[in-house]
Amino acid sequence: MNRPPRQGSDGALANEVEGYLLWQARIAEAQQRAREFAGPLEWLTTGQREEIERRYAADSLHRARADLERIASRCAALRTEYEARYQELRRRCLALTLTVCAVCTSCAALAALLLTL
Repeated sequence: MNRPPRQGSDGALANEVEGYLLWQARIAEAQQRAREFAGPLEWLTTGQREEIERRYAADSLHRARADLERIASRCAALRTEYEARYQELRRRCLALTLTVCAVCTSCAALAALLLTL
């Protein structure tokens, strides 16, 4: 019996499906815009119209891909930056917690010493 592919904890399969569907929508949009662009050019032959539509759609998809790659790169850079900030905050919180514990322990030891005198 075939099982569906296992999904990672972060929903990798859902992300892939969503990305595929979004790209297919982008292709359909580019093709529609290409038809709308070439529509008013009534003097074009059928072959010329198809070539212009094909090139217009290809250019639109090329630009969309470049935009997505820039966005993905920026997201990765932000993630790295925020992870570094998070680690620094964790170190600070740990240092503060240890300092407070050390001070409390010292105060308790001092109080016990004063009580024994």
